[in-house]
Amino acid sequence: MDDLVLSENCMVEIQAIKDYLHKLFQIKDISELKYFLRIEFARSREGFEMYQRKYCLELLEDYGMLADKSATTPMNYSSHSNQLSKSTGTRLETNTEYRRLIGYLLYLANIRSKISYAVSKLSQFLKCPTDKHFKAGLRVLRYLKSSLAQGLFFSTKSDFEVIGYSDSNWAVCPNSRRSITDYCFFLRTSLIT
Repeated sequence: MDDLVLSENCMVEIQAIKDYLHKLFQIKDISELKYFLRIEFARSREGFEMYQRKYCLELLEDYGMLADKSATTPMNYSSHSNQLSKSTGTRLETNTEYRRLIGYLLYLANIRSKISYAVSKLSQFLKCPTDKHFKAGLRVLRYLKSSLAQGLFFSTKSDFEVIGYSDSNWAVCPNSRRSITDYCFFLRTSLIT
């Protein structure tokens, strides 16, 4: 019963905010959000989910990869011989197509956190990409094919407990010998950053 009262109170507050914004900016409420900026939204009693299945399919079609075999990981992490560096592969004649691909992947990485490391690594080669870098970018697309419906889920049953994880690898970059550090924070079970 408390959930119902809380929900009704929230709806009253939301409507008050909409009315206030309408007075200031002449906004228009166009109904429940389902698709916006190539992001799909789904609601249920359990929570709210954001994903980019349609956008991933469009990219796979653009790159002629709908029939390609999917990959189980965004990158090949298994051996040091497969690590990418500036000297890996043959330099591309132009970096335009590589930059375009990385731009798409950067947008997807906002919701698909599992590709963040791979996209960050590939972004290091925007100035002088090679065929190996481009092939690694296409592998990220093949990975996305294997997990089209994955995205971010925000649970309605959150007690506002923040949990954080971090990891670092000292002097791992083969080009600069810089360390790599990454982190993620969850609001209970929902990834927030």
